[in-house]
Amino acid sequence: MTTRLDLAGVNALSDDAFVERFGALYEHSPWVAADAARRRPFASFDAMRAALSDAVRAAGPERQLALVRAHPELGHRAGIDPDLSRESRSEQGTVGLDRLTPDEYAHFRALNDAYSAKFAMPFVICVRRANKAIILDAMEKRLQSTPDVELATALAQIDMIAALRLEDQVDP
Repeated sequence: MTTRLDLAGVNALSDDAFVERFGALYEHSPWVAADAARRRPFASFDAMRAALSDAVRAAGPERQLALVRAHPELGHRAGIDPDLSRESRSEQGTVGLDRLTPDEYAHFRALNDAYSAKFAMPFVICVRRANKAIILDAMEKRLQSTPDVELATALAQIDMIAALRLEDQVDP
């Protein structure tokens, strides 16, 4: 477990140390932390969280889509995806996505495939704020959405994931 930092400790980090420490908040996208590092010093935890989110919002649609695409499919390969980050593996495991029954796996696979075919990106949801039933319901409902709405929804979910990961590392 990483030692928690207070805000003074966060603001004292070099840019490289900041990116090393917080680069995994946004899945396989350390550029978010690199951009936020340049916005220091942070006056509060909320200001830090906002700086990270603002980095994503300022990135433009292509980079935003790449960020969403950096996220793993939920329940992908029954939790044995070698590209799954340590954080995602833990988060998916807390709701049992690493222990799906064959029928559950088939249902997730079908929904993931349909979502990916329609939106050309993986379905993203903050699993720490959900359970299998909530996730499946959201997948089915969001399949009825539009690409622009889904990109915005995925980015909001990613911000939620990153905020929880940040809370794990920094005293609010």
